[in-house]
Amino acid sequence: MTEYTVEFVGTGETITCSDKETILSRCLEEGIAQEYSCRVGMCLACSAEILEGDVTQPAARGLTEAEADRYALTCMARPQSDLKLERGKYPPSIEDDVDADASSDPATADD
Repeated sequence: MTEYTVEFVGTGETITCSDKETILSRCLEEGIAQEYSCRVGMCLACSAEILEGDVTQPAARGLTEAEADRYALTCMARPQSDLKLERGKYPPSIEDDVDADASSDPATADD
């Protein structure tokens, strides 16, 4: 088992996480308020942008293959190196869905 440092950029929070545990589970153990919902790699609530380092997350079904290189679903992601993550950053596919929903909402449409 190898231990890695996971730094959350902009928060001053850092944890040590093994390659055998998820980043989310370690955050919860350390009392760090990491957002999450489904805990099965689908909802993207726990998404973080990978600024430095590598993770493995074979069960992160909510991400496309390309997104999995740049984003970590902390409920599934296990570190493979020291990491710098920015929490609350979502992959383009979810941002595009949010923008599309907002533009089709009659309450936000221009008259």
